[in-house]
Amino acid sequence: MATIHVDVVSAEEQVFSGEAKFVALPGENGELGILPRHTPLITRIRPGAVRIERADNGEEEFVFVAGGILEVQPGTVTVLADTAIRGKDLDEAKATEAKKLAEEALRNAKSDIDVAKAQSELAIQAAQLAALRKFLRK
Repeated sequence: MATIHVDVVSAEEQVFSGEAKFVALPGENGELGILPRHTPLITRIRPGAVRIERADNGEEEFVFVAGGILEVQPGTVTVLADTAIRGKDLDEAKATEAKKLAEEALRNAKSDIDVAKAQSELAIQAAQLAALRKFLRK
């Protein structure tokens, strides 16, 4: 059976490294599905879930990313994430509170830069909550 090596890293740490049968993640223009021997590709990724079907046990690994860059080579997938959090480490209450703070910051924004920062944070927190509800509450 063909596999593909997957690395998911952030500035702080390597979050996942291993062999997979399949990887799915939110590309800039929609959901991407990657199998072994995929055509080379470099693209930006949006905030959301990286789903990795592990080759060793068939289980699905889940990592939330707050955006970043994806590089695909025929035998390797590399996700360079702005922020990456293992699915098991996500905290719904914390994400909900962060979303409320981002909404408040958006309401109180005084400049275009403040609005842009608040909108970006709000989008990340909304994506994190959506990913939590979709993939961890099955």
